[in-house]
Amino acid sequence: MFITKFAIPDIIFGHGAILSLAQCARRVGARRILLVSDKGLEAAGWVERVIDILESDGLEVVYFNNVRPNPRDYQVHEGAEVYARERCDVIIALGGGSSMDAAKGVGTIAGNGGRIRDYEGANRIMRPLPPMILIPSTAGSGSDTTQYCIITDVERQVKMSIISRSLVPNISIIDPDLLLTKSRGLILSSAIDALAHAVESYVSKLASPFTDLHSSNAIKLIIENIKPAAADRNIDALERLSIASTSAGMAFSNAGLGSLHALAHSLGGMYDIMHGMVHPVLLPSVMRFNMHACARKMGVIGRLILGDASRSDENAAQAGVDKLEELFNDLGVNTHLRQLLPDQSNLAGICRMATRDACHLTNPRDAQWRDLLSICEEAW
Repeated sequence: MFITKFAIPDIIFGHGAILSLAQCARRVGARRILLVSDKGLEAAGWVERVIDILESDGLEVVYFNNVRPNPRDYQVHEGAEVYARERCDVIIALGGGSSMDAAKGVGTIAGNGGRIRDYEGANRIMRPLPPMILIPSTAGSGSDTTQYCIITDVERQVKMSIISRSLVPNISIIDPDLLLTKSRGLILSSAIDALAHAVESYVSKLASPFTDLHSSNAIKLIIENIKPAAADRNIDALERLSIASTSAGMAFSNAGLGSLHALAHSLGGMYDIMHGMVHPVLLPSVMRFNMHACARKMGVIGRLILGDASRSDENAAQAGVDKLEELFNDLGVNTHLRQLLPDQSNLAGICRMATRDACHLTNPRDAQWRDLLSICEEAW
């Protein structure tokens, strides 16, 4: 008998959805909220907007903004100390994957104690987290819908994957209007991140009919809308990218990812590379490596990329990867690993570290570190 699971938060989606924030906060019992965000959202005016929505409803807000891309373990611990000292009762995160993952880390410590590295891996969080509401400001990370939290262990130079049902927030508020203040580069890197989530979850060893629906929907929407969204922030295209990111997040949260994300975490831990910049570099090479282990599904992906339903699996899979590389070149994003790293001296260590990442376990084709090294050398 086929048995699977599918865990997601309550999702409130649409233009102006952020206006429901205070009502949602009260629904989960909020009186004194720890708001986690960053200086970029402050400059764009969104932090002030969120605080105003909450305080206008009589809710108290404690603001924590010591968050940066690839959030650090010490930032999580600092945020947890603020949460406890200020006697907060609910966590709200506003931002991209970094702010949302930092908030999840804070919630983990607030609910379970210890240090964040104690929870690296799968299913190590034993006690509930405080109620969480996440508001994504990008269409990419999917953290607002997932069981994943990625935190950098500074001492080990490792991006830890923490995976637990407890990390699924109570509520995700997805308002495409937040994307209107994003740069072209951030729109692109976020959308390609979501595309990588969709592709890897579709071919994952833990994929199910439920995750396949969301993965394939996300791939189609991103391919159709990434160019108009980046060109002039077309609001309809941005809305569809938000839908795609949400679908991809729901898919990978339940199906897992693959070796691409394992390598991205390893590279980010050692070189502090922005997560979304790794995917256009490595995704085509990882897809080629996996092709023969999941030919039928790679054919489906290829036909979605090409918009051509008539091709055979093998032909579509090969042509789809070629078309994806062409798209990345047209968009002007980095497509070679040499554009991100100073040299190849640490590649072997990066690949060894990647084989220990939880995401590597669900890759459709078994891979040793030397296989991952070949992928990196192809992408160099």
